[in-house]
Amino acid sequence: QVQLVESGGGLVQAGGSLRLSCAASGRSFSSYGMGWFRQAPGKEREFVAAISRNGRNTYYPDSVKGRFTISRDNAKNTVYLQMNSLKPEDTAVYYCAAASTNWGSVIADFGSWGQGTQVTVSS
Repeated sequence: QVQLVESGGGLVQAGGSLRLSCAASGRSFSSYGMGWFRQAPGKEREFVAAISRNGRNTYYPDSVKGRFTISRDNAKNTVYLQMNSLKPEDTAVYYCAAASTNWGSVIADFGSWGQGTQVTVSS
């Protein structure tokens, strides 16, 4: 099992940027595919981004493609989510997650979750 701790959330104006970080501890970080999800009040948790174990492959839904970038530094046991051109509809709690497989894009793929970090985008 891997433990995950997110940071970097906050309040930003529409059009602004934030960079989320997720620090991992426990078993070998590089053996996990990593992902980011978000959950807005009253809505289901939704997939935001995923990255393969070696960082060479990434995947995004259309809602964030071109605005969000996921990356990882296996030497630092950290995965990042760079969020640009933020919109009010991006407001949510953002969760980091780890998958025992190389790849994942649905909640069921991920067995370890962080506690989440709040991102609020004002209009």
